[in-house]
Amino acid sequence: MGNSRLTIVNVRLPLADERLYYTLRAEGGRWTEVAAQDGYLERSEPYAPFDAEGAVRAECLDAEGKVALPGFADVHMHLDKAFSLPKVGNVSGTLGEAIANYAASAGTFSKEEILSRIMKTALQAVSYGTSAIRTHLDFHAAAGRRVALQSVEAALEAKERLAPYLELQIFPMFSYRSSTASDVELFEEALRMGVTGVGGAPHIADEPERNIDLIFSLAEKFDRPIDLHTDETDDPEMKTVLYIADKTTASGYGGRVTVDHLCSLASMPPAEAASVIARMAEAKLSAVTLPAANLYLQGRGDSAAVRRGVTRVKELAAAGIPIATASDNVHDPFHPFGRGDMLQIALITAYGAHMGAPSDLRLLLRMATEIPASIMGLRGYGIAAGNAADLVLLDAVTPDELFTKLPDRRWIYRAGRWLKFAPPEAGWEVPELGEQWTAYRRYGL
Repeated sequence: MGNSRLTIVNVRLPLADERLYYTLRAEGGRWTEVAAQDGYLERSEPYAPFDAEGAVRAECLDAEGKVALPGFADVHMHLDKAFSLPKVGNVSGTLGEAIANYAASAGTFSKEEILSRIMKTALQAVSYGTSAIRTHLDFHAAAGRRVALQSVEAALEAKERLAPYLELQIFPMFSYRSSTASDVELFEEALRMGVTGVGGAPHIADEPERNIDLIFSLAEKFDRPIDLHTDETDDPEMKTVLYIADKTTASGYGGRVTVDHLCSLASMPPAEAASVIARMAEAKLSAVTLPAANLYLQGRGDSAAVRRGVTRVKELAAAGIPIATASDNVHDPFHPFGRGDMLQIALITAYGAHMGAPSDLRLLLRMATEIPASIMGLRGYGIAAGNAADLVLLDAVTPDELFTKLPDRRWIYRAGRWLKFAPPEAGWEVPELGEQWTAYRRYGL
């Protein structure tokens, strides 16, 4: 943790009371005071923390009414796959081809290449203000021990290297094919290596209910949370989430199970969807929408009235279900775009879920910060006295302006120091990492 002192005045906190100006004080990498001001304080220091030479200007900065948020929490990314599109294509653009093509290529990647992709993508996300990421990892047990475990090994190494910049959670995805006893043993080895939780995609499993049973048994045995790709399809008859809800209740796992995508909900008639959502709420499930990837992937079989693929965000939130938004895939066969920018993802969520009212915009900011942080179980999160002094100061004065401008200028304070990044054309270089960061260039990324 850093030992520097910092005071920021005239800052707006939209997750608190955006009508007020606040003074923030930090010391030793923790907030010591977060206080509402009586009004605007006249000061001379500019809000940009660095001068033209890149040196820190002062310990006391004037935010000039700019918005500050706690570091973004991205609760669903695939860092191991990111930037693999040049090597693993997808001509049809379908989810099916993406799954098949990546599985066929998994054995061709080295651990070093996967590590480089994870580092590049995670640090690019940090440069946009992210302070925590939950990454889902492919676990190709059928390809053998080396292939299955090398993504886990790479992610664990990246977690250590990235610790000064963000918290990385690791969720390998349990095989969606009928798993043998040896497959289960191999996954248990991954859990013993220190991964955070158990992931999976049971809706595409050969035997979905058996797959869910195995996932829960592994999670219970090792006392780990569960985070599952769930019903990522336009088919309204796909409702594996109901079995997940039943299993969650029976296992006493309420509050420790997250279900992602939930695209089939959007295809169901409203009354049917409401019944499913009510059961999810009863089971205390958390949810994640992945709007960028699902707007791209879903609806490809529709010739008219093309479905959007984004789940029923507003209905889930209204039911009291914690729902976050997240990046999912970045420049890979599942989604050829993206950059790990949670403010951009929040904006895409607004488009995909028809969320533009002032209250919607405030909810979207919480869906990119507080809600995913709660789902991830992050401790000491948020701009409050005693918490870790992590924030992103953005070049906008209201939430409305944030979504309109999508400001590129963002100043990131993490663990008692300002982080410095070179411009995008320089490859988002992080000087402190040196060769650890630039190694990705060996793979043409």
